[in-house]
Amino acid sequence: MKEIFNPTELPDPIWTDAITICEDLRAGNVSAEDLMTNIYQRINQINPQVNAIVNLLPEKEAIELARHADNVPLSERGILHGLPMAMKDSVAIKGFATTLGFQPYAERIETQDSPLAERMRKAGVIFIGHTNMPEFGLGSNTFNSVFGATHNPYDLSKTAGGSSGGAAAALATDMLPLADGSDMGGSLRNPASFCNVVGFRPSIGRTQKNLGAAWYGRLVTTGPMAKTVQDTALLMSVMSGSDISDPLNLSDSDEDFLEALTPYKINKNKPLKVAVSPCLGELPIDGQVVDIIHAAGDTFKNLGAEITYADPPLEGAMEAFQIQRAVGLRGLGKMLDQSVDNWRQYAKETVIWNIKKGQSLSIDEMIKAEMIRTNIYAKMASFFEEYDVLLLPSAQVPPFDLSKEWVEEIEGTKLDTYIDWMSVCCMITVTGLPAISVPGGFTKEGLPVGVQLVGKPRGDIGLLKIAHLFESKTNFYKMKPSGFK
Repeated sequence: MKEIFNPTELPDPIWTDAITICEDLRAGNVSAEDLMTNIYQRINQINPQVNAIVNLLPEKEAIELARHADNVPLSERGILHGLPMAMKDSVAIKGFATTLGFQPYAERIETQDSPLAERMRKAGVIFIGHTNMPEFGLGSNTFNSVFGATHNPYDLSKTAGGSSGGAAAALATDMLPLADGSDMGGSLRNPASFCNVVGFRPSIGRTQKNLGAAWYGRLVTTGPMAKTVQDTALLMSVMSGSDISDPLNLSDSDEDFLEALTPYKINKNKPLKVAVSPCLGELPIDGQVVDIIHAAGDTFKNLGAEITYADPPLEGAMEAFQIQRAVGLRGLGKMLDQSVDNWRQYAKETVIWNIKKGQSLSIDEMIKAEMIRTNIYAKMASFFEEYDVLLLPSAQVPPFDLSKEWVEEIEGTKLDTYIDWMSVCCMITVTGLPAISVPGGFTKEGLPVGVQLVGKPRGDIGLLKIAHLFESKTNFYKMKPSGFK
């Protein structure tokens, strides 16, 4: 039986979208104190049932910070002035514990902001806590031994996805206007799909690396999440920018993402070319998800786009992903060995397995993965000379039962590891190309399903415009969970 939220007294959010509320805060038309009060009223009602926001600042302290923001002269206000934010629990914020969902880190209070938090603070945000994530951000089901599980607002018995599940659930319930996330194998795209919000994985190097420490083999990137593509672009305009400490930072990373606030315009003389790949080759995909991808292709066709069913050249992508992911976790294992006594007694089995996999890798395997990835990028660059955007699922299944750690079987196909059911995102990660999940429809049970769009090399703004075009035609984002206003 579907479990739905049942509030006793829930005030409406005093914002309709992030762009407008930020404009009003900067202009003084809305006070930061009023917004903070409204947000805490909603958090107090919603969060106990959804468990999306953790490390929450006491309300009295948050209100005091908002009053201070209201005293800042208008001329000194940043683009996100006075906006309450809860960063993902992997982002260090001064004065807060960054737990990574790992019990030994539960009381690890930060003494300074991470570069990403610093950038957000300079834009004017008020930090009120973190959003929940799985242990070390590994796995697309948000639960951990520190804070417990995050529930899907559309059905509280289902997972919100992960690893940015807390962020997605907080957005879906209007506890936050904007949220950040990170993405290795779908950690922005999967929870966005499960919670009917937007999750944008930008090109590698477009945002500050945060925990994405690798150079050539980097898989992780941070990115914005929001209810709409336009709001996502707003946050991206703050998160992007030059970073001389990052060897992969894109030279044009300070370009104006606010350009993406206007949707893509179809040119009849040069139609938008969309490649549709419902199963990304031969991946097992839930039948209802496949139907929604076909419908999304029809939506673009009705908009005047040229639709072709074509699978991208991604041979060896999952092998490369599994190896390079394990290489990174090999480093995690080494760090834990040096800093946490008997850390394995706290870690979940999938984390231990993945670290062991990294420790067993040979140099030849690591080199092979890099060669595969280099070859894939070259082929994908050629693929996008023919197409403007690739359309595929954001997740291979709809939201599943929260009691199940990971999906072991899809449409009769048994899966070997906890990563396999996320292949539709992992394989795209290997390319380093920009990708976004936007609301794409609902199953017959009323569960959200996201559509994943992949853009050209370094084509972040163009991708956002195309996503905005799809969103403005479908308006699935307007369909809120039962019981929420």
